[in-house]
Amino acid sequence: MKTYTARAADIQRRWHLIDAEGKTLGRLASEVAQLLKGKHKPAYTPHLDLGDFVVVINAARVKVTGNKLEDKFYYRHSGYPGGFRKVSLRDKLAARPETAVEEAVRGMLPHNRLGEAMSRKLKVYVGPEHPHQAQFAGQERESHEGEVR
Repeated sequence: MKTYTARAADIQRRWHLIDAEGKTLGRLASEVAQLLKGKHKPAYTPHLDLGDFVVVINAARVKVTGNKLEDKFYYRHSGYPGGFRKVSLRDKLAARPETAVEEAVRGMLPHNRLGEAMSRKLKVYVGPEHPHQAQFAGQERESHEGEVR
């Protein structure tokens, strides 16, 4: 028996809509990362981008447990002296909640060109509206409400 390896012609991308309301940030991010990687498909190949598109709505209503709102920080440095910045999770969720979800998912993807290609298929929106209704028209509706993998 030969080992199956997916080719570019075999890739079929679907669109998934995930409502983040009431979901824990880390558990949501791991579910989204698996869909972006394509690990839910039987033809999963680690060195190819077989993943699907994922639309996350209601990013502003994501939950965190414990004291993470005050204790979790996002760090960055501009490269210049005095260019160190840190932002708490509470401030990030107040200013731009979609970036908190995007960074959580990006941390669970490969840190190379393949991971960048996967993260481009992630669309995160603060509220329930999104401009991707047409992509869901051709396929049966998939909902990931309360689904645990």
